Amino acid sequence: MIQTVATTPFDDQQPGTSGLRKKVRVFQQPHYAENFVQSVFDSLDGFAGQTLVVGGDGRYLNREVIQIVLKMAAANGFGRALVGQGGILSTPAASHLIRASGAFGGLVLSASHNPGGPDEDFGIKYNIGNGGPAPEKVTDAIAARSLVIDSYKILDAADMDIDTIGESQLSEMTVEIVDPVTAYADLMESLFDFAAIRAQIAGGFTLAFDSMSAVTGPYAVEIFESRLGAPQGTVMNGTPLPDFGHHHPDPNLVHAKELYDRMMAPDAPDFGAASDGDGDRNLIIGRHSYVTPSDSLAVLAANAHLAPGYAAGLKGIARSMPTSGAADRVAEKLGVPLYETPTGWKFFGNLLDAGMATICGEESAGTGSDHVREKDGIWAVLLWLNILAVRQQSVAAIMADHWATYGRNYYARHDYEAIAKDKADALMAALRAKLATLPGTANSGGTVKAADDFAYTDPTDQSVSRNQGVRILFEDGSRVVFRLSGTGTQGATLRVYIERYVGPDGDLGLETGDALAPLIAAAQELADIRGYTGMDQPSVIT
Repeated sequence: MIQTVATTPFDDQQPGTSGLRKKVRVFQQPHYAENFVQSVFDSLDGFAGQTLVVGGDGRYLNREVIQIVLKMAAANGFGRALVGQGGILSTPAASHLIRASGAFGGLVLSASHNPGGPDEDFGIKYNIGNGGPAPEKVTDAIAARSLVIDSYKILDAADMDIDTIGESQLSEMTVEIVDPVTAYADLMESLFDFAAIRAQIAGGFTLAFDSMSAVTGPYAVEIFESRLGAPQGTVMNGTPLPDFGHHHPDPNLVHAKELYDRMMAPDAPDFGAASDGDGDRNLIIGRHSYVTPSDSLAVLAANAHLAPGYAAGLKGIARSMPTSGAADRVAEKLGVPLYETPTGWKFFGNLLDAGMATICGEESAGTGSDHVREKDGIWAVLLWLNILAVRQQSVAAIMADHWATYGRNYYARHDYEAIAKDKADALMAALRAKLATLPGTANSGGTVKAADDFAYTDPTDQSVSRNQGVRILFEDGSRVVFRLSGTGTQGATLRVYIERYVGPDGDLGLETGDALAPLIAAAQELADIRGYTGMDQPSVIT
């Protein structure tokens, strides 16, 4: 029986760059998850009888919300639902499943790299039929609907068995529980030279992959250990847990310290990597050699032709505005376009769909290509492994060669987390108010050449996105960027991106902190971060 349940709106269901993220306790409020799911369905047209993909990263509340989604999808007229076994689907695997099955779209239940557990975070993101995150016109419609919603439809039915592969009926809707791993692993094997990587490992090459007790564990075991022959135990923290084993599943040097320490030890493996809560981000560390996400994007783009899936070359490279300009120099040498977009993978999706770009990346450890419409952590790791197998060099040697060819972009991101939103907004407003007066002035970073609030005109549809981050550009090519993040669930996060370029003939061996010290001081002088936030140091430096 279809029930129509009366409800009242919540005023905080505006999706961010990656869907709606709130504390678990917020989602557990009566009608909260149902309101948002119905707002998604009410914002879509033409899905009657169509297929919906459903899955998530296994975090706390994942299984319960999947049951709500299935009953609501059936009540609203979907004809079929594809669900990852046990409710598990990494974000890139969900994107692939949407594309491969011809689904109308999908609901991905994840708060990505945010912590999980009863007192932590949960999220819901709608992905459209191309497999990518919903564009702003859809998320704006969802937000508008959430403010006026007065009822939702849900089936009065028992919970489904989501652990047994196979088909069953939920009223008029067919529910198919699918293997979440095999199709994705097959896709990876079609893109990369698994034989070369397997031979490299058989010859003694060692690696460590930290799944951070998150969704990539089953994928990593299947790919790295079963298909590529790495020894059992290569995958660390490989069982997905609702609270991620009390880890914070963000693959950076703070939260993946266990892996970092292992890679800096005298007996370190040749290669180390990690992925995040939902499997779309990556961390790359060679033996005694950390690779920044911005540098990783540049190296992958410069060497992608070594993998079978990219042997024909790249159509273009895209990066988010805060990401360093290292990839720009690769694009110039390759003679392909470079697109600088706002933060958010949905902006890359348009370029990928139009055949204008092949590889995309963000400084926040997201890298991917046109094989799906999401960033993809394991994909990035496999492309690195393919490059290492072909070039027969260490990560450190490949980085040294890259910098000697293109120069080095010294780069860091400083995150100031859980700031009172009014304070963060005031800081950004004050910065924007003085942009016109900054060119020609000097500070600890040097002389300011230009200052603006980044705006982007999408070359595929001419849509314009404004107020995407304040950029301060210096005469020597250095820059400082200020932006408020949309991925947190509590207060506001101020992100400050600091970059200094040194050419191939310059000093390529500086410590990053030393290279950036004048620009770090300039950021404080420009924005009075300490005065607005009360924080003497960033919460996290990556």
